[in-house]
Amino acid sequence: MDEDGATLTAARAGDTAAFNRLVLRYQDAVYTLCVRLTGNAEDGADAAQEAFLAAYRHLGSFRGGIFRSWLFRIAANCCYDALRVRRRRPADSLDGTGRRPGVEVEAATPALELPDPGTGPEGAALRREVEDLIQAGLLELPEDQRLAVVLCDLYEFDYAAIAATTGVELGTVKSRINRGRRRLRDYLLEHRELLPSRYRLTERASSTDDPRP
Repeated sequence: MDEDGATLTAARAGDTAAFNRLVLRYQDAVYTLCVRLTGNAEDGADAAQEAFLAAYRHLGSFRGGIFRSWLFRIAANCCYDALRVRRRRPADSLDGTGRRPGVEVEAATPALELPDPGTGPEGAALRREVEDLIQAGLLELPEDQRLAVVLCDLYEFDYAAIAATTGVELGTVKSRINRGRRRLRDYLLEHRELLPSRYRLTERASSTDDPRP
């Protein structure tokens, strides 16, 4: 049993109101995860909705552990399904980053250690430019690395929680995070001319690994 405790027990017993409380508790987190993994709000919303429907249908198969990890694994799989469908659709509905025009995704990846742009309209515009490029870089990562980096740096999952969510060993989690971060930094380095000057990474910064064990 995890921190959701009695609410989860009631939901598994068929209490739809209890399940709805779980939906309310996690809907923002699941939606943000899905937008990060798919790269646009429309597919992210569809994947998030399908994730909760799938979780409700398969709630009886939950065998304990951390409910959030189980739910995020379902959400990630729904995102991968959405991406496979999108690859079969005409590409002209998307912009160059894989995002639909006008879609905003909040929160950058902390591991990049980019400076705070400050407050006010100018700071918000600078943050938007950086986040757009980070999102484009995330979409260039293999799906397994993208999920590991997002869970670690956006949701601050520890390695054990990421292993539980993705169903792989701790060593694999660490490898995916390290490789994903390196590739993301390389992407930002290659496209640094698109960043405001204060955010442009150097060759030295791009080769710096995460110091955490």
